[in-house]
Amino acid sequence: MKIAIIAANGGMFDAYKVFNIATAAAATDAEVGIFFTFEGLNLIHKEAHKNLPMPAGAEHFQEGFQRENVPPVDQLVGMATEMGVKMIACQMTMDVMSLEKDQFVDGVDVGGAVTFLTYAKDADITLTF
Repeated sequence: MKIAIIAANGGMFDAYKVFNIATAAAATDAEVGIFFTFEGLNLIHKEAHKNLPMPAGAEHFQEGFQRENVPPVDQLVGMATEMGVKMIACQMTMDVMSLEKDQFVDGVDVGGAVTFLTYAKDADITLTF
């Protein structure tokens, strides 16, 4: 099975949605690719992904994450990398935001929409977060 994910939002909940689905799919031997664009680049930025914003009024989730031993986002990013999840940072968004590849976690490729579309053209499942 092949899964293509677009990550266009950059908050804490967005990270958990993207990386929970990606790592769960990779654990079933699915081929997984994520295209990070606009605020979604925060999820793979070396510094930003460690301090993602929690939605207002949802602070109680942090206690639940800790109580249930839910891994922090930086561990989920590492798990995804170790499991072979393909991560593509959007070149156009990087250019617009004056970001360089070395500002992102190791293992991230840089490409444009065509790079992602080429990956996703035969995906069995496509998701957007």
